[in-house]
Amino acid sequence: MVAIGAAAPDFDLPGVDGATGEAGRWRLSECRGAPVVVLFYPGDSSPVCRRQLGEYTEGFGRFAELDATVLAVSHQSPESHRRFAEQSGGFAFPLLSDADKEVGRQWGVLGLLDLYRRCTFVLDAAGVVRYSHRSIGPGLVYRPVAEVVQVVAGLPSAPD
Repeated sequence: MVAIGAAAPDFDLPGVDGATGEAGRWRLSECRGAPVVVLFYPGDSSPVCRRQLGEYTEGFGRFAELDATVLAVSHQSPESHRRFAEQSGGFAFPLLSDADKEVGRQWGVLGLLDLYRRCTFVLDAAGVVRYSHRSIGPGLVYRPVAEVVQVVAGLPSAPD
């Protein structure tokens, strides 16, 4: 897994806007200058993933107040992400597709049978990992929004 204090590996992934379903591409390095929360999740339409992304959507305003970007990544296709978002009432952030799982490998989030683990990373404005959590086991546990917001709030401000 990417170590705390290390530069986060960049990625450029296709995906969909979780609110509008609009297709696009998101490059992590374009988010520099502000904190970023990267959520890796196992699969679209699972009850735990729906609950996790729903809770992060409900708490999205708290991240926005801190000028933080939230990105959710799994291996499903953008079309699967679009259906998942529509069936779930939408999400406040993009759902990105790592179809070949290369980003998952680079970040060290793949587990048994090459499946995505539920992982949370917080990056500072320079793209350095300042917090990470990897769920072990079936991946039914995720970090609560309040905990992750507290981490983001404790990051040093970006230099002017």
